[in-house]
Amino acid sequence: METSEHNRGFGIAGLQLAHGPGDNLERIAAEVVAVSRRFPWVRMVLLGELCGFGASPDHAQCMPGDAERFLCELARRTGLWLVPGSLYELQGERIYNTTPVIDPQGRVVARYRKLYPFAPYERGVTPGDEFVVFDVPGAGRFGVSICYDMWFPETTRSLASLGAEVVLHPTMTNTIDRDVEIAMARASAASNQCYFVDINVAGDLGVGRSVVCGPGGEVVHQAGAGREIIAFEIDFGHVRRCRERGWQGLGQPLKSFRDHAVVFPAYGAARAESAALEALGPLCLPGADRPGPAGSI
Repeated sequence: METSEHNRGFGIAGLQLAHGPGDNLERIAAEVVAVSRRFPWVRMVLLGELCGFGASPDHAQCMPGDAERFLCELARRTGLWLVPGSLYELQGERIYNTTPVIDPQGRVVARYRKLYPFAPYERGVTPGDEFVVFDVPGAGRFGVSICYDMWFPETTRSLASLGAEVVLHPTMTNTIDRDVEIAMARASAASNQCYFVDINVAGDLGVGRSVVCGPGGEVVHQAGAGREIIAFEIDFGHVRRCRERGWQGLGQPLKSFRDHAVVFPAYGAARAESAALEALGPLCLPGADRPGPAGSI
């Protein structure tokens, strides 16, 4: 996706907050306002899964509803893109684990329902069935997934096939498998040549240790166990160079995936068509179009 800000950084703040169960919206608002004042270059804030009220579906409410309206007003007041973790959404007799995406005018531009609730522990939650990507004008394309979704590599690959250059991944992990999730975050970023922004909760709700990974699987930042404000810049030009040339001029996995017509036994089908992958250009050695002999392996 070519933009007028191809080489400009896009500021994101991941908020690893140490709140407990119950209504945390006012405290979240204070944190978001503080970020907007301290880091005026930040354009988006991402929070951990279910940080607004904790992990009980008893707090489920309709969308739009009071909590979402509160968050929309917070985004409008601060002029930030706000991805406020997730909330339990009540729709009829069903409950979903849902992440709203709110623009700086306070409008909900998308809602993502967690595809893979943490069964059998996350009981009574209905799985979603749609992927969500959205564009920030002048920047790039973002995708959304939630916590246990990343244990299924098809989720991140599908977002990349839809053109996502950054995956926003709110998490609530309070178990001993956090090391495994950090490895998965790095692998997801490398195999899909994207930024993977995995923001966990801390305190009574989670073990923290949020991680931000770049498109080569490199760790941009890994947090500790407590409250932490993780402000960093996305370099969309870096993502596009990696996808065009390979990270450090090495592997180009999205192009190799695109160019192979293998039928996957797990699905009984080859990959679907993807305009985003087709737009990456041919699979070739970086610099092979320059005069002189190309390298070989």
